[in-house]
Amino acid sequence: MSAQFQRDSVRAFRFVRCGLDAATGVAELVYAFDDGPELVETITIPGAPFALDGARARAVEQALRLLHLIAGVSYYKAAVPPQIRIDSYAIDADAAALLELIYVNGLGEFAYRNGLDLHEKIKFPVGDGGAPSTQPSPASGRGSSDDALAEALPLPLAGEGRGEGQAPALGLREHALVAIGGGKDSLVSIEALRAQGVEQTVTWIGGSQLIAACAQRTELPTLNLGRALAPQLFELNRQGAYNGHIPVTVVNSAIMVLAALLHGVDQVVFSNERSASYGSLIEGTGEVNHQWSKGWACEQAFGDYVQRHVAADLHYYSLLRPLSELAVARQFARTDRYDAHFSSCNRNFHILGERPASRWCGVCPKCHFVFLALAPFMTKPRLVGIFGRNLLDDPAQTDGFDALLEYRNHKPFECVGEGRESRAAMAALTERPEWREDALVERFAREIRPQLAGDDLRIEPLLTLDEEQRLPPRLWERLRAYFAA
Repeated sequence: MSAQFQRDSVRAFRFVRCGLDAATGVAELVYAFDDGPELVETITIPGAPFALDGARARAVEQALRLLHLIAGVSYYKAAVPPQIRIDSYAIDADAAALLELIYVNGLGEFAYRNGLDLHEKIKFPVGDGGAPSTQPSPASGRGSSDDALAEALPLPLAGEGRGEGQAPALGLREHALVAIGGGKDSLVSIEALRAQGVEQTVTWIGGSQLIAACAQRTELPTLNLGRALAPQLFELNRQGAYNGHIPVTVVNSAIMVLAALLHGVDQVVFSNERSASYGSLIEGTGEVNHQWSKGWACEQAFGDYVQRHVAADLHYYSLLRPLSELAVARQFARTDRYDAHFSSCNRNFHILGERPASRWCGVCPKCHFVFLALAPFMTKPRLVGIFGRNLLDDPAQTDGFDALLEYRNHKPFECVGEGRESRAAMAALTERPEWREDALVERFAREIRPQLAGDDLRIEPLLTLDEEQRLPPRLWERLRAYFAA
C-alpha cells in the first residue's frame, strides 16, 4: 500500500462486493477502509465447474454473502472504525444480529489484549447499507450456471419473498463434509461417523502438510479448500494496525457451508466439544473465551441462521458437542491408528513464523493440555512415545500446568479444556503408580490437592453426555450408544 496506514483516522470499514466464478470455483471477497485500496481475499472450492439451478444458485449467493460478511472480521479488526458499510447488497435485522454477535464475542480476546471495548460499538447497517442493493457481484465465468447465479445477486441476504425464516429445502444428498484440523477431536468425529456408516469427505482449509497427511491416513475422500488473505493485510499489521485473535472457526464454517452447497451435500460437521463454551475468568474483566466461535452459542446461532435463511436441509453441527474434552480424549485413546500422525500443537499452524521440527513443541498450552487429558486413558509408554518426552516430569513446565489447573492463574487463551477437567485428570494420575512419582503429579498431590478439599475431583461425572447439541436426531440416537460403550 502506497500511503502509510493510519488506523485511528479510519472512519468506515466497507464490504465492497463479493462474487463467485462457478466455472472455476473461485470466490472473491472485497473489502476497503474508507476510500482506500481494495483488499481482495480469494476462496477456492475444488470440483468446478459447478452447475447451479435456480434454487441452489440463490442459496449459494446467500452463503457467499454470509461468508463475505463473516470473513470481513479479519480486516475490520485492523482499525475497528466507528462505521460499517455494505456497498453492494442489503441485509436484514436477523443477519445484522448474527454478525454483531460474532464480531463482539469472537473478538473478545482481541479486544481485551488491545484495551478496546467493542460492546455497542459494532453495528451492521440494516437495509441498503448506504449503497444500492441491486449492484451485481462480479461473476467472471460464463454459462447457464453463472446466469442463474447472476439472477440471484440482487436478493437481500435474508431471503425476502419466501416468508419470514423460510429457506427452501434443496434436496441435498446425504453426505458430510467433516472439518479436520490434524488434532484428536476431528479424528474422533471421523471414526464415529465411519462406525455409523455415514458417507463423508474429510475437508480442510489451507496448505498444512500435517493436516493433509492426517487426512490421507483416514483413507477417506478428501477436499482441500483454499483461502488466501489479501496480501496487504500483513503490510497493515507492520504499519501499526490492530492485530490479534479472530473467530476463525466460524469463518471456516462459512467457507464449508459454501462448499457444501456447491457440492450438493447436506452436512457440515465440526468437532467442538462442550468445554469450548467456557472461557478464561479474568479478574476485573470477567469471562473472555479464546475459542468462542467453537462454543455452543456460536454453533447454535450460525447453524440456525443457515437453516432459516440459506437452505433448510443443510445441517451444520458439532458432532462432539455433547462431550467434554476428557470424554473426547477417552474416545481417541481407544485406537492407536493416528498416534504417529496427529498433532494439536498450534505452533504447527501459524500463518507466519517458524514451525517446530516435530509435531509437538512440548511447551505450549495445547501440548500441556492434550498430554494431561490423554494420560488417564493411555499407557505411559504410549503417551510418552507420542510426545517424545514426559511433560509431567519436567519442573520447568510448572507454570503452564498451573494455568490449566486455574491455580494462581487463569485458563490460557487457547483451545483447552476447563480447569475442573485438568484438576480431575491430575487427581486421577495421583492414584496411578506409573504417574504419581512424576514431578508435577507429586507436586499436585502435595501442594494443590489439599487446597481443593471438598471439590469433586472425580473424572466419571465429566464423562457423561450432554443433551445440548444440533446433531440430526437419528444420528444422535446412534451416537449416544456409540459414545457410551
